[in-house]
This record gives sequence, C-alpha cells and structure tokens, in this order.
Amino acid sequence: MAVRPGVLHVTQPVDGGVGAYVATAAADQIRRGWRVAVACPPSGWLAGELAGAGVPCLPWAAGRAPGPGDLARAAGLAGIVRRFAPDVVHLHSSKAGLVGRGVIRGRVPTLFQPHGWSWLTAGGPVAAAALAWERRAARWADRVICVGAGEADLAYRHGVRGRIVVVRNGVDLRRFPPACPRERAAARVRHGIGERTPLAVCVGRVSRQKGQEVLLAAWERVTDRDDRARLAIVGDGPLLPALRSRGGPRVHLAGGVSDVRSWYAAADVVVLPSLWEGLPLTALEALATGRSLVASAVPGLTEVVTGATGALVPPGDAGALAEALLARLGQPALTAAEGAAAAALAGGFDVDRSLDELAAHTLEVLGTGEGTGAGAARSRSRNTFDERGLAPHCQTPWGQ
Repeated sequence: MAVRPGVLHVTQPVDGGVGAYVATAAADQIRRGWRVAVACPPSGWLAGELAGAGVPCLPWAAGRAPGPGDLARAAGLAGIVRRFAPDVVHLHSSKAGLVGRGVIRGRVPTLFQPHGWSWLTAGGPVAAAALAWERRAARWADRVICVGAGEADLAYRHGVRGRIVVVRNGVDLRRFPPACPRERAAARVRHGIGERTPLAVCVGRVSRQKGQEVLLAAWERVTDRDDRARLAIVGDGPLLPALRSRGGPRVHLAGGVSDVRSWYAAADVVVLPSLWEGLPLTALEALATGRSLVASAVPGLTEVVTGATGALVPPGDAGALAEALLARLGQPALTAAEGAAAAALAGGFDVDRSLDELAAHTLEVLGTGEGTGAGAARSRSRNTFDERGLAPHCQTPWGQ
C-alpha cells in the first residue's frame, strides 16, 4: 500500500452537490497527507474552492452531456492520468464515469461514484443504452460507491453488478447546527420576509431533475388557498430563465448564493420536489438546520424524510405536493415538531464519518487488490498508456 497514496478525482459537473462533495473529499484527503488532485473543467465554483483548499486543479474540458467531442475528452483525461500517475482514480458522476472507465478499464485502481444513476436522466433508447453501459462498465471499478442505500438498491434491481458499497453522504454539523428563533428572525429580515409570512424554500440546481417546474405548478394551487404564502427558489441552472417568466409575485428566484444557511434558517418548510436523486446534500443540510421537509418519494430522499420529519409525495405530482405544503405552511407547531425530529436524525449523517469511510475504502482498494484485479500491482504499472494516452488495445465507447 502506498505510504502517501495519490488520488486523482475526476468530475463533471463542477457545481451543486457533486461539486461540493468533491471539494470536501479532496480537502479532507489533503489534510490526511495524501497526494491529491482534481481533474475538472477549470471554470466554475469548484476550481475556486479547490484553490482555497490547496488542492491542484488539472484542467479537463468536459461538458455535461455525451457527444462527439468525448473522444478528445477521453484522450485528454488519459494524458492527465499518465502525468499525475495516481495510485487510485476516483470518478464522480455520469460523464467522468463514462469517459474514465472507458479509458482506464481497470489498468489503474478505480472508484466510481455515480451520484445518481445515468439511466434515470433520460427515457427510451437513451436510458436503455445508459443502463447497458453501467452493467458493462461496473467490472472496471474496484468499488462502485453509492451515496445512499436507495442508490445501491437501484443498481441491484437493474442488474448492475460489481463491488457496490454504500458511503452515505454527510453534512457538516458544525456548519449547519439547528437554527434558533433569533437566527430565523435575522434571516427573515435579511431576505425581506415578514415574521409571520409562511415561507417554503427550495435549494438546488434549477434543472429538470430537481423538479422546480413541478413545484411552480403546485405553488399556484397553494397560493389559490393561502395568498400569504411565499416561495423562495435558491440556486442556478439551465431552467432558471424559464422559471423567471412563470414565477409571479409570490415566488422569489434568488439564483446562486454563497450562504444557503440563511435561507434554511428563514424557512418554515424546505421542499425537494426532485424527480430522481442519489442522496442530496440539500436534504441533509435542511435536516441539520432543523427544518420540516416536503420531498418526492424517490430513492435517497426516502432515507431522510420520515413521518416524523415531514412528508413524502409521489414525484411529479403537483397536487399532492401542494397539499403537503398547505398542511404545514402556517402551522408552526407542526413544523417545529418535524424540525426537531429532523435535527435529531441529522446526527446519523455526520460528514466526518462519511469521509472516514471513503478513506477506508480507498486504502482498502490499494492494500487488498480486491475488485477488477490486483490493485497495488496495477497501481505500480499505472503508466501503461500509448502515445495518445489511451490504454493499449482499448476500445472506448465512441471507438478509438
């Protein structure tokens, strides 16, 4: 086992929950004395966070969606692997998992962390192709790390086989302690929200996955019955311009913010109308802050929202979402009780434990050689790439 293991994290996206996870994991491993770098697009939130933590950022110009340019992205990533010479490569999310496993194919010890399975993002033939790829590519990961039990269960039920382990996402309980009444009052003053105004808050990337369009449809029903209620949507993303034209006077689109805690503190209810998830950090942050949650009944969210902490509704069901919100907005005794239960549950999602488990799996891959082959031996021969940086005799999913 390497005395000072070298870990190369590879990620696209560079924002939202995945970006935050990578920044936290890389910074933790630097503190452990490991040799760490992150290959990712050089612009965006993550690059700045890495610089502040002293983690090298190795430019990898990958877009989110698959496309013909991915052959160049594959060669670029293989070159990064060759130059950095990691002991283990940790691939985060669908794009890095696709390109990275297609290039490396077990020649370097590999961890793959989907952060939400790729086949859930599409339908029809695209979803079928994505699932077929995940089934095939699982063999090229020494560990498939799922962020929650629901994500692991989805893999098993869809025939994805391999060394699948669960390392649940965690929340920094020091940064997100329960919000007290004084903090709530100050946050409402800061954001221009009246003390008695019923407020629901949705935090997350503004995208189809996160379900803000469903939330706006539900919100019309909420305000038809309670015109005092206000909704804040916090986050940036591709659907934000479209939402601006639909929001109306009772919806505040805050965009991307550096301090999400103040929005949690101001909220009566935090709403997560996602269509699919892994285990979202926003849900854990809301739990730790002590807020009632209304969320879609999808894997990941069902692990943190119980009858005691809030309500689960069918994904995409605007009517059920509206009813769950109406049952809580303007009911401070109910939301206070659910918030207290949420804060108590959050202790089981401490980020320190999550980081320790991730470190243990990383070291185990290097020390035991379990998975696709002898991890330590492959680590010693990790530079076996041709002049283009591609593994010899290796056909990528896009051809050579």
